Amino acid sequence: MCVYNVCMASKVIVHIDLNAFFARCEEIKDPSLEGKPVAIGHEGRGGIVSTCSYAARKYGVSSAMPMFKAKQLCPHLIILPVDYHFYSMMSKRFFSFIGRYTTLVEAASVDECFADFTFALRDEKNPIEYFKKLQEDLFKETGLKCSIGVSTTRFLAKMASDYKKPMGLTIIHKRDIPSIIFPLKIESMFGVGKKTAPRLKSIGINTIGDLHQKMEKEDPDVTNILGKSYYTLKDWLEGKGSDEIETEKWDPKSIGNSTTLPFDSDSPAVIKKYFQDLSKEVSSRSKKEDKLGFTIQIVVKDTNFKSFNKSITLESPTNDAKTIFEQAWALYNKNFKGVMLRLVGVTLQNLIDPKETAVQMSLFDYESHEKENATKIIINDINRSLKKPLLKRASEVNKDGNN
Repeated sequence: MCVYNVCMASKVIVHIDLNAFFARCEEIKDPSLEGKPVAIGHEGRGGIVSTCSYAARKYGVSSAMPMFKAKQLCPHLIILPVDYHFYSMMSKRFFSFIGRYTTLVEAASVDECFADFTFALRDEKNPIEYFKKLQEDLFKETGLKCSIGVSTTRFLAKMASDYKKPMGLTIIHKRDIPSIIFPLKIESMFGVGKKTAPRLKSIGINTIGDLHQKMEKEDPDVTNILGKSYYTLKDWLEGKGSDEIETEKWDPKSIGNSTTLPFDSDSPAVIKKYFQDLSKEVSSRSKKEDKLGFTIQIVVKDTNFKSFNKSITLESPTNDAKTIFEQAWALYNKNFKGVMLRLVGVTLQNLIDPKETAVQMSLFDYESHEKENATKIIINDINRSLKKPLLKRASEVNKDGNN
């Protein structure tokens, strides 16, 4: 594939994606793992592959795959538990590194970002070498490997970074869409979900180019399948997507944890322990994000894999582990006690920042103070006109009524 110079007439939008991030972090901790099939997750019933090394992918192992299936595909697969603390530390190093090149960085997740490099490249004569050096320097300083996609819109930058992995560098212009994007499989298109791709395939759409052809003919089947996203995806394929970078810190809408039980159970003693541990995890994460939540929700899954959830909204927001557990446990006892379960989860919802609570309380106190003062002024005016202190506020009257 030919790689072209960046067109400086438009914005330069870049998508940087860390390659097999969790697995790479484990290789950084233990270099002896390099080149070996590694999967991050846990064994046992309900174990899922969080991510895996490229060596494991050669055997067909992939993210979100049941761990037992991964082991069938690769019997010598090395399975390691998730080390969130180390991954978080490496993620911060990654974003700190990118921040040296441009301040317009938007975190898409712990291991990827969109960034606007327009200003950074204003005097750059060779953008390709510029991004290659960025890639190499990131590897030298942190050990992390990344793929970089460069274009004029977010969509094209994302598709470019996915085009070649690991350590890929792809630049896509609008004129390149037919030659680079259209031949790709429809399931590889950013914005087309796992449930949507099979539906599109059922009407003969196997590539992104097939989708564009049917869109040009305004095929009603495509319109029906894509619904509200139809015109957005059509714009993307015509190079008209967004080029805006949102630099605000990611703000979670909810914080939750769930776990699959090692065996189906309806024992309160067994299930209670999981609710306690999950509540502590949710509390810890909420405090780390500096969030309070008004709503506590529990989710359970029965032996038929059917999910149910119940929630309660509190008068005051919380991130206290004891409070979260007590409310979650009460919801379980009221709704699911005696039900054979295989999964339980706890979520804190309707999140706000603690400072918002302080502001709300300050406003409430101020308004109360204003009303109290206004009442006091009226009473004083009346007493003054009567020339006698006959009226008082209720708060000034003694409880025995003698004053």
